[in-house]
Amino acid sequence: MFDMMGMMGKVKELQEKMKQAQDELQFLTATAESGGGLVKATANGQRRLLKLDIDESLLSGPDRDMLADLVVAAVNKVMDDVANQAKEELKRKTSGLMPNIPGLDFGSLGL
Repeated sequence: MFDMMGMMGKVKELQEKMKQAQDELQFLTATAESGGGLVKATANGQRRLLKLDIDESLLSGPDRDMLADLVVAAVNKVMDDVANQAKEELKRKTSGLMPNIPGLDFGSLGL
């Protein structure tokens, strides 16, 4: 027989675990680079850019024109990397709280 109260308790527990896990994502970080390491971007699990390192050689001379492209590439890569890490972390922290429901994807949570 279906236990509605038990299911509501599981949902509440899942909500609490998700909130806690999302709060902890600020401590999850990733770094990505472009241009062979000339540009490095670091972001956290809340998809906030924390640091951007640009090699001084890109700030002058003929390579200056490619600087914007390298920054965009590094930032896009780190955002993808940290989003994947955050998704996996949320799955890990909420594992076993809900039954395996086909189509349930934590990616829709804005990560």
